[in-house]
Amino acid sequence: MKKQFSSVLIIAAIIVVIIIFFSSSMFYTLQPGERGVIFRRFSTNAEKLDKNNIITPGFQVIAPWNDIFVYNVKEQTSEETMDVLDKNGLSISVDVSVRFNPIYNRIGYLHEKFGRGYVNTLVIPEVRSTVRQVMGRYTAEEIYSTKRKAVETAIIDESTEILRSKKNNIEVTALLIRSINLPTQIKQAIENKLKQEQEALAYRFKLEKEKSEAKRKQIAAEGEARANKIINSSLTSALLKMRGIEATIKLSESQNAKVIIIGNSEDGLPLILGNN
Repeated sequence: MKKQFSSVLIIAAIIVVIIIFFSSSMFYTLQPGERGVIFRRFSTNAEKLDKNNIITPGFQVIAPWNDIFVYNVKEQTSEETMDVLDKNGLSISVDVSVRFNPIYNRIGYLHEKFGRGYVNTLVIPEVRSTVRQVMGRYTAEEIYSTKRKAVETAIIDESTEILRSKKNNIEVTALLIRSINLPTQIKQAIENKLKQEQEALAYRFKLEKEKSEAKRKQIAAEGEARANKIINSSLTSALLKMRGIEATIKLSESQNAKVIIIGNSEDGLPLILGNN
């Protein structure tokens, strides 16, 4: 009995030693923002890399002879400075920032093709290539000022299409042109042109405003002239006499001291004398 008990203790001790020895390759804790893909070294399947069963955050136990490749799937930022040629062959230095992350459930395919160095072997080369292609369709002036947003949109659309494909498995979330550096003379010429265009727009606006004001005054004057014409045509002698009689009646009802003399003057209107 003691012999059997001793054998059990020895076996248990051996198991504990094995667990302790292999613990670093058996027990894993994936943090939030991490995903893992397992490589089954002795699997009988042709696909030893388990690309379809992605390991999610939490405590994980795997066989010590298998490997787990942990990926950071949080959004990352890469900043690049590069020289590009515009539509006319002018050299431009640009600084761009690209934000991206691996597509969570596709990291097995990403690992199979590019490995954990995918940023340098995939993302950066593709972004640089797309930036050069897109900017090559525009002039320096358009890139610098008038179509900067359109350039950014084209770059992100085209780089997203390439990187999100099933062969690349990267999600591009944003791309920004941080700065554009032109030769001093070209930059000054563009800024002068933009300034002149703004001044021309301001002058045109002023002219349009003055034309509108002149038109408004003309319309007001014509309306007033028509009103006066209508009034003059309606002022007959009979109407004037009637208005005078109405005014006389109102004055006679006033509390102010006065003397009203109703005569038969040429215009037929009364003569009103106050007490002063």
